[in-house]
Amino acid sequence: MNHLKIGALAKQTGTNAPTIRYYEEIGLLRSAGRQAGNQRVYSDADVKSLTFIRRCREFGFSIDQVRSLVALMQDPASSCVDARDLAQEHLVAVRKKLAELKALERSIAGFVSGCEASCAGGAGPDCVIFDDLSKGRIEAPSTSAGRRPKINACS
Repeated sequence: MNHLKIGALAKQTGTNAPTIRYYEEIGLLRSAGRQAGNQRVYSDADVKSLTFIRRCREFGFSIDQVRSLVALMQDPASSCVDARDLAQEHLVAVRKKLAELKALERSIAGFVSGCEASCAGGAGPDCVIFDDLSKGRIEAPSTSAGRRPKINACS
């Protein structure tokens, strides 16, 4: 059995140490064993579990969905159908988000096209993009709840 410290586990799984500690804190990853000096030590099973969790997160599963998938994976009485249903639910959400992003893309392309046709190279304050955004000439996509999608450069 391999005994890894948190830095080695982080490197091996592509997960940073604060995230590993967070996953332990919320019970997603089992609490690490401790060695002399109270340092965390991890096993090969922890590498496998953390890799699974990290991959789930890369695919956009929420923490709660990952928790459910981990529980299903660890329960010998669970059904593969349960995992499939959870993945199907996530797929529906991803497809919905894709549709919203495509609508957003069309709207922004309309801004750019309008600018190219009307005012590109002119004075900044006279740009039709500002006019379109303030008067609502080009329909902005909305979410199913009727709200405008959040635009965040850091997302």
